Amino acid sequence: MAALSDEKLLLHSRGAKDGFVRVRKQDLDKLTTEVMQLREFLPRVLNGDLIEILQKARTAQTVKEQLLQEQEVLRQECLHLQSRLDTVQSECQKEREEKLLLREKLWQSGEELQRQVDFCSGLGSAACGLLWSSSAQEDAVMQWLADGKLQSFLTVASQTLESFVMSLDDEVKGQTEDHNSHEHQFVLALAGTIANIAAVTWGRDFLSTHALLKTLMTLLQLIKPGVFPKLKVLMLMALYNVSISIKGLKSISENRGLVPLIQTLLDDGQWEVHLHSLRLLQSVLLDEEEKGNALSRLDSKLEARVGRLASSAQQPSLRLTAQQTLEDLQALQQGQGCKQSSA
Repeated sequence: MAALSDEKLLLHSRGAKDGFVRVRKQDLDKLTTEVMQLREFLPRVLNGDLIEILQKARTAQTVKEQLLQEQEVLRQECLHLQSRLDTVQSECQKEREEKLLLREKLWQSGEELQRQVDFCSGLGSAACGLLWSSSAQEDAVMQWLADGKLQSFLTVASQTLESFVMSLDDEVKGQTEDHNSHEHQFVLALAGTIANIAAVTWGRDFLSTHALLKTLMTLLQLIKPGVFPKLKVLMLMALYNVSISIKGLKSISENRGLVPLIQTLLDDGQWEVHLHSLRLLQSVLLDEEEKGNALSRLDSKLEARVGRLASSAQQPSLRLTAQQTLEDLQALQQGQGCKQSSA
């Protein structure tokens, strides 16, 4: 018993159910003293800065955890967007391939359409050329009038001429004019057919009240100087042939744009255009009933232009026509002056 109490060793009762530990009293007192010292000196060691650092560390740890969570969310979103991007790229590639196929088909269709247009243009040019030749026969024109098909033809012809003139590019009219093209030959044949119809008595009477006359004068005003002179000549011939009729002359003379049109055409630069413009003007000036209307619209510029042609034109027929027209203008003005003096 004495030996056991002197040792006062730390023994563990292996068989004890409560798990008690035997400690020597001296060691227990020493441990108690150390704990009390730690309680006393620990606040002095752990000053305010260290506590603040610990708090910041806890805060940083919390922020880190939140950032990790957000990073995970963003990673999931990135994966989702990447999946969508792959899908869109796949669809885009598919659409690009489809677009290339459609472009190829469009090109092939354009080639086919151009071949059809060329064929139709050639066919239309040839057919209208035959029509132009046929219209030179008075019997043919009379047959057209009797069949009642002339109205629809003139409507189509008017629309075609208007579309042709409106489609011209102002910047390249003079450079790209192709007199041998099917399109040009087609419109020339139309204008020539109209001129031949107007050369027949019943044909000019039919045209005298038709809106085609106004369309022709409008188109002549729109076509730039020096461009498509043969087409202008045929249109002027049609107007001149119509002016032979009393009703046709009245219809043409009532158009207030006639004199400005003729003045513009006299500045065209093509002698054939000048010649047929002067003939149309002569037709108006020679009619007694229309002289007054014509005189009210004449100006000094027109007379001066006719005078220059009468003195300097190289073509004999043009110079002679210009001299006759100048005499008519001067006689008209003198007659008007005498009427004013007697009044």
